[in-house]
Amino acid sequence: MNKYLQSTEIINWQHPAVLARAKELAGGRKDPAAVAASCFSWVRDAIRHIGDYDIREVSCSASEVLLSGSGICYAKSHLLAALLRANTIAAGFCYQRLSRNDDGAPFCLHGLNAVYLPAYGWYRIDARGRSAKSVSDQAK
Repeated sequence: MNKYLQSTEIINWQHPAVLARAKELAGGRKDPAAVAASCFSWVRDAIRHIGDYDIREVSCSASEVLLSGSGICYAKSHLLAALLRANTIAAGFCYQRLSRNDDGAPFCLHGLNAVYLPAYGWYRIDARGRSAKSVSDQAK
């Protein structure tokens, strides 16, 4: 499990801003599922997907994503993994091939996370969030 807790160049959870946000999101909770839920919800809701908001800046490392407040699915998964690892919750990555138009080719590759929760084992989570378009369509 140690490799799923490491700080790396991309999953740089030891960066002061990432570590501070991780501890803030944990809020003193001890239950790994509650901490993971808090981190997941925050990344899903607070970090904007650049494709939904016409953002030109592309971030990659967890600290870049946190400081810019945006990223693609891979970048959001980097930040979520960092926040979880900073709270000693094992986290890794999953990839999924998706149809861009829901009817076959062309395809794209989507990045999401896997988190290890003692009560459940490995559990897949996707903090990509709903697109701004789908939210605005529902408001009509």
